Amino acid sequence: MPESPQRGTVLAFDFGSKRIGVAVGELELRLAHPLATLPGEPREARFLAIGELVREWQPVLFVVGLPRHLDGSEHAFAGRCRRFARQLEGRFGIPAVLVDERLSSRAAQEDLIDSGIKRGRSRAVLDQAAARHILQRFFDEPKPRAA
Repeated sequence: MPESPQRGTVLAFDFGSKRIGVAVGELELRLAHPLATLPGEPREARFLAIGELVREWQPVLFVVGLPRHLDGSEHAFAGRCRRFARQLEGRFGIPAVLVDERLSSRAAQEDLIDSGIKRGRSRAVLDQAAARHILQRFFDEPKPRAA
């Protein structure tokens, strides 16, 4: 795998079939921020929305959450996440790495509750908050794997 860039913007994705959470951060600052929630389907709408973010943010790297069970084994959805990461690389020519996303949605839900956002109203931002956790994990423990 080529060496990861040392500077620039990173876009992270919490990939789901219904929604995709997106977070953004800078490699030098190593701080992740929630950015957007995109439609998971249809596929062309998904990639049009991602293309707009790519044009706006000019990322040097993508991070995609890889779902795992608590025991560390891969979740059945992991294959779709790997394919999504490869599609990002192919469409945009930007490297993608996979990051363990265990418990990211639970941590995101707790953050939203702590912020005063009630469970019913958090659905609109939950996925992007989970993407923020995935990206922050990448920044805190950078052990990326090729998509």
